[in-house]
Amino acid sequence: MTDDRPRRGNASLTVRHRPFELNLTRPLGTAHGDIRSRDGFVVAVERERDEATAVGVGEATPLPGWTESRETCAAALNRLSDSDGDGAAGDSLDALAHERVDALDAEATPAARHGVSLALADAAARGSGDRLADRLAAEADLDATPADAVPVNATVGDGDPTETAGEARRAVEEGFDCLKLKVGVRSVDADVERVRAVREAVGNGVALRVDANGAWDRTTARRALDALAAFDLAYVEQPLPADDLEGLAALREDDPSSRVPIAVDESVAAHGVDAVLEADAADVAVLKPMALGGPDRALAAALRARSAGVEPVVTTTIDAVVARTAAVHVAAAIPDVSPCGLATGSLLDEDLAPDPCPVADGRMPVPSGPGLAGDAFDELRRS
Repeated sequence: MTDDRPRRGNASLTVRHRPFELNLTRPLGTAHGDIRSRDGFVVAVERERDEATAVGVGEATPLPGWTESRETCAAALNRLSDSDGDGAAGDSLDALAHERVDALDAEATPAARHGVSLALADAAARGSGDRLADRLAAEADLDATPADAVPVNATVGDGDPTETAGEARRAVEEGFDCLKLKVGVRSVDADVERVRAVREAVGNGVALRVDANGAWDRTTARRALDALAAFDLAYVEQPLPADDLEGLAALREDDPSSRVPIAVDESVAAHGVDAVLEADAADVAVLKPMALGGPDRALAAALRARSAGVEPVVTTTIDAVVARTAAVHVAAAIPDVSPCGLATGSLLDEDLAPDPCPVADGRMPVPSGPGLAGDAFDELRRS
């Protein structure tokens, strides 16, 4: 990635990007079909004021169904890279940064905005010597100091009861105290037996979540929730299709002390967190920074949800290491965040760089900075 344009103003900001493709270790089934690879863009921005320069790195990894297509993302980044990077005399770097981000539609091109806004935030935090989490918290006017580590859940595959219980037991032995099980592909009765086997295998001290990926209709969801209530689940994620906010709200009408809490994921991508909150459709909002348009927007959505009594959980869209690290910073900025779905690096057969946030005992450390992770991504900033 090169840029040889002359500098004409006191401040300048240039945006560059290059494509990448990373294969998964095995296909991952979702409500939108199997994911076999992650194709995206490394984004780099260079902020220059007089002779002071700061370079930041971001990631735009679209996932159709949650974000724009790869082609639409590329077109948005191309337009931004082709624009003039220089400001007039007296322009501030912050003004130029806001101009670049505002040029991207967070609703139409959330992955592109994520990549650019993350790179800008990384550059700014590196320039000031702050961790990204601390900068995000300050911009959101949060009083609490971001955490130094974030609790995460392990995801358990869709095996038979014996296989599922064995995988769950291994995750607990590795230090996880929160597990998420995929359900909805099998019959309700079969899934109930899988959840029963896991609960018996790991005991009552481990939090269990299940994710149906919108597989059930209202009648099936009601039957499933009634049957699963015996296992003290933390929540059932997306028991109904994304568009059925009314049905999700109806599932929540029972006494909260006797029902399984409802989490939404695809519904947030389809309608936005504000629509979910207005419909009273969730106890938990699963938030993906890539799908929401950037770390800043993800943190803002988390705080709106928390203020409405809905618990935020930060997850990835099976991103590469740059975006995963950013999601860890977002989660760290949320006070007393619940275990998040960030331990997804092992799903990739390869990555853009070594992971600065390795999972240990069910937690991911927040890099000490500055920026995303100090100099961990310097090679990506230069490429």
